[in-house]
Amino acid sequence: MTTLKEKVQAEMKTAMKNKETTKLTALRAIKSAILLAQTEKGGASDNLSEEQELQILLKQAKQRRESLELYEKEGRTELAQAEKAELEVIETFLPQMLSEDEVRARIEKILAGMGEVTPQQMGQVMGAAIKELGTEAEKKTIAKVVKELINK
Repeated sequence: MTTLKEKVQAEMKTAMKNKETTKLTALRAIKSAILLAQTEKGGASDNLSEEQELQILLKQAKQRRESLELYEKEGRTELAQAEKAELEVIETFLPQMLSEDEVRARIEKILAGMGEVTPQQMGQVMGAAIKELGTEAEKKTIAKVVKELINK
């Protein structure tokens, strides 16, 4: 089974040959994050688990989304387009995320199992939801849905 690092390396070679600079920038950022994660844990571990690789990708995607949002608010379309293009490259490596409706349905099941929930228990609900949904949905989406459902 090929690792994320190997997939990124292969994509980088293709991007270099095809002179795709935006794609290459995004791939280099992923590779850099992987190398950083590998050296953080004492340097000896060459292989990251699939979970660790996924967390790296999610973090990279989140950074691009936040930058994209900020650039759009400020009207900096050139920078926003670059971030969007990089985000699209990163998302090709991510598994399909749950839609907001799917997240809502899963959180409703969690809430049903918890009984009566007050807004003060949002932290408990968020913990259970994140544990249940893991990397299937963005934490921002989970938080939004939990807040909506608790404050009904």
